[in-house]
Amino acid sequence: MVPVILFMAIVAPIWLVLHYRSKRQISQGLTEDEYQQLTELSDLADKMAARIKTLEAILDAETPEWRDKL
Repeated sequence: MVPVILFMAIVAPIWLVLHYRSKRQISQGLTEDEYQQLTELSDLADKMAARIKTLEAILDAETPEWRDKL
């Protein structure tokens, strides 16, 4: 009986506070720094996609069967 009382009096309230604190942080959304990083990563991904398209076009022109070799 004593372990149950200790759990309910000490562990459970701490557990609930930490749980709902983390839920609140998740629901707040992105910070300004996170949004800026996300924007930079999106720009980099767009640039990389353009480079890949260019490389594929060059490979298609020089070696049309390169896709079959993969």
